[in-house]
Amino acid sequence: MNGEIFAGGLRGAFRLPVTALIWLCAATGISAQGYGGLGSDAGAYTEVVPPAAFTFPADHAAHPGFRIEWWYLTANLSDAEGADYGIQWTLFRIATAADGAGTGWASNLVWMGHAGLTSADGHFSAEKFARGGIGQADVQVAPFKAWIDDWEMAGQGDRGDALSDIELQAGAADFAYDLRAVTPLDPVPQGDNGYSLKSPDGQASYYYSQPFYKVSGTLRIEDREIPVSGLGWLDREWSSRPMREDQTGWDWFSLHLDSGEKVMAYRFRRTGGEADLAGTWIGANGTSEQLKDGDLVVTPLSTVEVGEREVPVRWRLDIPGHGLGIETAPLNAQSWMDLEFPYWEGPIRFSGTHSGVGYLEMTGYD
Repeated sequence: MNGEIFAGGLRGAFRLPVTALIWLCAATGISAQGYGGLGSDAGAYTEVVPPAAFTFPADHAAHPGFRIEWWYLTANLSDAEGADYGIQWTLFRIATAADGAGTGWASNLVWMGHAGLTSADGHFSAEKFARGGIGQADVQVAPFKAWIDDWEMAGQGDRGDALSDIELQAGAADFAYDLRAVTPLDPVPQGDNGYSLKSPDGQASYYYSQPFYKVSGTLRIEDREIPVSGLGWLDREWSSRPMREDQTGWDWFSLHLDSGEKVMAYRFRRTGGEADLAGTWIGANGTSEQLKDGDLVVTPLSTVEVGEREVPVRWRLDIPGHGLGIETAPLNAQSWMDLEFPYWEGPIRFSGTHSGVGYLEMTGYD
């Protein structure tokens, strides 16, 4: 929302990082309806309607009839000395018209990539933009590969699902990472078997995750190479109208419980102070249970100043039906993605009835 929605950082609720949403608005001339224009009417784009019916590996590829989608991976990592890190890799596909993708320089697709690396005392981010139709960025299924310039997420061999074994590279002058993520489990549908409702009015996305990656590889911070390992979470989401007109942003959580269970939770904020909440409880074996508004409580506890804005970086999450009551803390409170379209995204740790690590994305605080 890791997602959500479409604009990321804009990872879960939708996992669209904030950026994607705002940039989509600028690229298509959409007025500011909802966060980043994501509350505008779907128009001629394909609508999200229930039920979802995923087909793999085909749904790992792009869905050109929809206005926006992304491939979004985060990982909580540690080195041999126990120091913690986090990384983010995101590719957004944005359509500027609904009359077909076009070919070559006539393509109506725009691609955007975000990369981030966080440590306890530093946060690095970078972005790339590309147009469709000329090979600079795209997604293919056989073999799986998503890329923008030299940043890529690529499948390795045949281990069942095309995303069960991937390599991941991205970086900039002051940071980089080269990682491998492997899992024996299938992707997990979010919401109602993949139909992820964002508001009572029917705004929704198609949304599934792969929250069971074991990740290993190397980070580079400045000129230092750091071998790391840990846990990864991938979100796949696409939609044409994922928000209400009065939704101003979201707070999205992906949680790796030490028990092996996983939780996705998001909170779409409204202008009047209300919020729409939803999530998924995922068993250690990959089974999932939809969490609806009323099944969970998400409460900000304290803020920090990031630049000239106040951002809530400590939170309490309660899911009474599963006996969960936790408080989260950021690895680095200054995890601001200082990009063309800024948002907060970084690794967190939590404790209480359950402990573990995860990722938090917050949009609409700029």
